[in-house]
Amino acid sequence: MTSIPNKGRLSRDRWLVGATLAAVIALCWGWIAPMALDMYGPMTGCSAWMMTRTWDFTHQALLFAMWAVMMIGMMLPSAAPAVFLYASVVRRNAESERVLARVFAFAAGYLVVWTIFSLIATALQLGLTKASLLSPMMELRGRWFGAGLVLIAGAYQLTPWKRKCLECCRCPVDHAGAFQSGMRNGISCLGCCWALMLLLFVGGVMNLWWLSALTIFVVLEKLTAHWSQGTRLSGVLVLAAGVWSLR
Repeated sequence: MTSIPNKGRLSRDRWLVGATLAAVIALCWGWIAPMALDMYGPMTGCSAWMMTRTWDFTHQALLFAMWAVMMIGMMLPSAAPAVFLYASVVRRNAESERVLARVFAFAAGYLVVWTIFSLIATALQLGLTKASLLSPMMELRGRWFGAGLVLIAGAYQLTPWKRKCLECCRCPVDHAGAFQSGMRNGISCLGCCWALMLLLFVGGVMNLWWLSALTIFVVLEKLTAHWSQGTRLSGVLVLAAGVWSLR
C-alpha cells in the first residue's frame, strides 16, 4: 500500500532536485559565459576587473570566485546522476526522514571538494602569472609546458586510478552521513577529473568553447563509465593531441 505514495514522492523529489540543480548550473553559466565573451571582446564589462597589473586581495578573491563558480557550473552537470541516485536510495529507505535536506547536503559536500580545488587552481594561476607563464588571456605561454599538461592528462586516462575513481563516481551511496558521502563522491570525482581540469590552462581558462567542450567531455565520460574501453580510447586521443602539439 505504501509503494504508490513512495513512487509519487520519488517523482516529486526528482523534479525538485532537478529544478534546483538546473537553476544552480544556469546561474553559474549565466555569470561565466558573459564574462568569457567580454574577455575575448572589449573587456569593458563584467571581465574588466581582470585588467590589473597588481593582483591585490580583492582581485584574488574575485579570481577565486570565478574559479569556484566555473567548477560548479562545469562539474555539477556530471554529478547530477549521482545526486539523483542518492535521492532514490534515501527515499526508498523506509526509515529516511528529511529526504531533500539529505540530498542537498550530499550535493553540498560534493561542491565543497571542488571549491577547495578552486582555491588550489587560483593559487596555481597566480603563480603562473607571476612567473610570466600565463598570458593576459589566461593561456599558457610555453608550448612545451602546455603539451606536457596534455600528455599528463592523456596518460592519466590510461591508469587504473582513473578507472577506479570513475567507478566510485557512479556509486555515491555509503553508510556515512549525507554531507560526508557527498564529499567522498566529490573526492572520487576530483581523482577522476583533476588532470582534465588542468587543461583549462592549455585552451584558455576563460575560453567559452574550451569550457563547454571539457564540460561535455566529463558528462559523457560519466554517462559511459560502464564502457571499460572509453577512458582508454580518450586517453590515446588526448596523448595523440599532446604529441601533435609538439610538432
